[in-house]
Amino acid sequence: MTIDFHSEARKELFNAASYYEDQVIGLGDEFIEEIEKVLEVIRQQPDSGVEITENERRFLVPRFPFAIIYSKESKQIIIFAIMHLRRKPGYWKSRT
Repeated sequence: MTIDFHSEARKELFNAASYYEDQVIGLGDEFIEEIEKVLEVIRQQPDSGVEITENERRFLVPRFPFAIIYSKESKQIIIFAIMHLRRKPGYWKSRT
């Protein structure tokens, strides 16, 4: 399966990595590595995330207060949000 990012989700990913890198050198890279690990699990086992709506799932990111919100299409996974867990829930729903 291929993975595609909603443009806003891609921005969230880079903004969060940049924030962490500003806090501690190398932490932004560690954040990206954790995201990549989760994306690989999602790619291999797309039903492994917790179902949060009829079409969307959530997968928590280890070590960081983030979740990946995604849906599974026939041959594609669409990432709607790299969501900070302390942000307003459901803000991403207009992206689906």
